[in-house]
Amino acid sequence: MIAALELGLIYGLMALGVYLTFRILDFPDLTVDGSFTTGGAVAAILIVGGTNPLLATLAAIAAGLAAGAITGVLHTKGNINPLLAGILTQIALYSINLRIMGAANLSLLREDTLLTPLRDGGLMGGAVSVTIFAAVALVFKLVLDWFLHTDLGLALQATGDNEEMIRSFGVSTDRMKVLGLALSNGLVALCGALIAQYQGFADIGMGIGLIVAGLASVIIGQAVFGTRTIVIATLAVVLGSVLYREVIQVALMVGLEPNDMKLVSAVLVVLALVLPQWGGFRWLNNRLGLRRSHTAGTRAKVDA
Repeated sequence: MIAALELGLIYGLMALGVYLTFRILDFPDLTVDGSFTTGGAVAAILIVGGTNPLLATLAAIAAGLAAGAITGVLHTKGNINPLLAGILTQIALYSINLRIMGAANLSLLREDTLLTPLRDGGLMGGAVSVTIFAAVALVFKLVLDWFLHTDLGLALQATGDNEEMIRSFGVSTDRMKVLGLALSNGLVALCGALIAQYQGFADIGMGIGLIVAGLASVIIGQAVFGTRTIVIATLAVVLGSVLYREVIQVALMVGLEPNDMKLVSAVLVVLALVLPQWGGFRWLNNRLGLRRSHTAGTRAKVDA
């Protein structure tokens, strides 16, 4: 279960990227499956070549930024449908990733990575590693919270909410879309780089179906923990990623095979979409919301 918690926290970075496009920008971006692998491939080939792991990870982020920007340009300048633009970039990245790695699989087991100190110290799979991964996820969550409250971030949100309105104020919605897609895929590529170093290899198929996991994390997290503010929504996304990985781990423990995990992911997304529409779930969520409001009001009176 500790391993699932670690993975959930790392994949929380990817979930934040998916949240940025699907929830903030209202853009169904399918580039994720390709940019995740790109991040892992770039980091792996540079580490094998002797590059410092931190620099290799930063290069992976840059590659993800470029991949997202390409999808944005295809959509905004090429007038290509958002879904098709993401698919085209994803397909192109498959061949590009093979070119980067030079093979379908690249091992990092004998290389120094960002996680080597933790492994050498016997700290993986314990409280220390979980704390470090949680701190990393929290830092990026807070940075995203801060960014979305800046003028640029507010313009990005407005682009997703009402494109025509924000354009009337002189904001270039095309630039906002390219920026949002770039930042999203930068986070996804960072996650891919960390996962490659965590599992000890980069594989050409490591990103297949990842968009479903990202959507599951976003939908489950926000269905359970709420979306009242940006701060709560981003926290819900990270917690949703952890919850998703824990459910997957439980499914494996009860006897399901790894090949069944895509089916489990699809079922989780369906449940997360359907359950909030049921009367009992809405009643419970409303009761919890009222209780939180009552508690906050009581604390405010006490503080006053």
